[in-house]
Amino acid sequence: ELRADGQGLLRGAGRDPQLGQCHAAALPQQGRGEAASGAVQCQLLDMVHPGLVPMHKVNFDAKTEYDMIQNYKILQDVFNKLRIGKNIEVNKLVKGRPLDNLEFLQWLKRYCDSVNGGIMNENYNPVERRSKGCKERSHKGPNKSSKSLQANRLSSANSADGGALNSNIDLASPIGKVCNAVNEEHYMEQIQQLSEKIADLKVSVDNTEKERDFYFSKLRDIEILCQRPELEHLPMTKGIRKILYAADAKDSSLPEANEIITRSPGMFSVSDEAE
Repeated sequence: ELRADGQGLLRGAGRDPQLGQCHAAALPQQGRGEAASGAVQCQLLDMVHPGLVPMHKVNFDAKTEYDMIQNYKILQDVFNKLRIGKNIEVNKLVKGRPLDNLEFLQWLKRYCDSVNGGIMNENYNPVERRSKGCKERSHKGPNKSSKSLQANRLSSANSADGGALNSNIDLASPIGKVCNAVNEEHYMEQIQQLSEKIADLKVSVDNTEKERDFYFSKLRDIEILCQRPELEHLPMTKGIRKILYAADAKDSSLPEANEIITRSPGMFSVSDEAE
């Protein structure tokens, strides 16, 4: 059984226990059914090519398409280093469609087996590698913030007690961690809002393109009708073609079309006038 959520990946050919251990550790505890974030794939490559994947950059909590795309960029960089010609269809994978993710996971399973011959690496600890990546990512932000806090403490040395208390907050302290978590949550909300706006814009563009194609097909039908030999000499047909082929999109061609029709001796054919 092979499932697109990734948990059935290891029940297929090979039954590689090391891949099973890596996959189970790579998936977040919440939402193990998600295999579209690209984090699992990054850790599988880290298992067969230790040290080549920058695990500190991999986001195992990726939920938005933006975060998932960043993971796939890391994966693509590793592919380039290894000269792997596999095309990563990021736009399809981040949508989480079962078939797309299933095919990519099956291919990745076969690649890992071709590298390690299906032999597990007993020295590889996926939980430790993932934890190390998270720690390295979390340590980078506080160090930069600590420098700015030290500068704030120097500049506010003569301030009131309340101001001095605020400037002495250390991000390594529990209070600092809470502040950092609040800021991170704020940024995540902004990213989520922007992602929703992008999704709305995509829907709007799709609807606009459908409407454009609809009216274009109608105009094309009118053009074909006006090109019929028995109709193209009629004043009405000439007026319609004047509107269709107008080069200036700002000014209306309706007055000129009306003039062509009204100044002609007859709007229709001789047979119509006789009737």
